[in-house]
Amino acid sequence: MCGAKAGGPDASTIKPGETTIQGHVTRDGEPVTGYVRLLDATGEFTAEVPTSATGQFRFYAAEGTWTVRALVPGGTADRTVVAQQGGLAEVAIAV
Repeated sequence: MCGAKAGGPDASTIKPGETTIQGHVTRDGEPVTGYVRLLDATGEFTAEVPTSATGQFRFYAAEGTWTVRALVPGGTADRTVVAQQGGLAEVAIAV
């Protein structure tokens, strides 16, 4: 299961008990808009969301190891994250 608010994540909207992966994308310390993909442990595409105007994104996912891939004008970057059942995993991606 996956989803994101179009305006970017707000901590008050995290669903209790859901496994959440969220973060922000920056370049030279400034927010970057684009897309973020969620890939499973085998590298298979699972979901994609746009970033907010402030570079933020959020996924609701199963527990496990995931790759979060930022796709923004002029660059891409991957980060590996381990999500715990019912937990919040924060990811900062610099492109």
